[in-house]
Amino acid sequence: MILYSNSPSPFVRKVLIALHETGLQDRVELQTAAVSPLNSGDIVPSANPLGKIPCLVRDDGKPIYDSRVITKYLASLAPQAKLYPLDDTIWDVVTLEATIDGIMDAAVSMAYEKRLRPAELVFEDWLDGQWAKIDRALSHIEMKWMPTLSETPFMGLILVAALEYIDLRHDDRKWRDGHSMLADWHAANKDAPSLVATRPQP
Repeated sequence: MILYSNSPSPFVRKVLIALHETGLQDRVELQTAAVSPLNSGDIVPSANPLGKIPCLVRDDGKPIYDSRVITKYLASLAPQAKLYPLDDTIWDVVTLEATIDGIMDAAVSMAYEKRLRPAELVFEDWLDGQWAKIDRALSHIEMKWMPTLSETPFMGLILVAALEYIDLRHDDRKWRDGHSMLADWHAANKDAPSLVATRPQP
């Protein structure tokens, strides 16, 4: 299989974590693909018409994309890894996953706003609106989802990836202020083997 990827992307890291957790990393060839909303490059659109990564090309040549689709596919190949529950709690878990993905999406959107738009045209109110989504989601996770993070370890791993992407791109926002429960939780869980193995190099 081939995974079109780029290590700073939190969505790519989510898939890489799943590969390590399932033990499938040796079955996948990583191909770095630099894409952005302004330039999808020449390679990725042939597999994903949206021009986005991660994108996984399976052994039969058929592509699948969107990190949630890819991780569920990997989970189907290695059910013993128990990335997702097999009972009715699946709906709670995938709702938490959607919340974490939403944090990633808002954080990536903020990064693109600052990197791709001329400095004099950066829309600060829009940045603040995206950050408000992240801040609300972190508070919601503290109030509602902490037990699920322990019960479904894969969700905890991808939340760490989301928080560390915020540290990488938006450290000035100081997400730990006002989220002491998550800050302590992150400190206690950040060195899991699959997180260490997938952490982007500075």
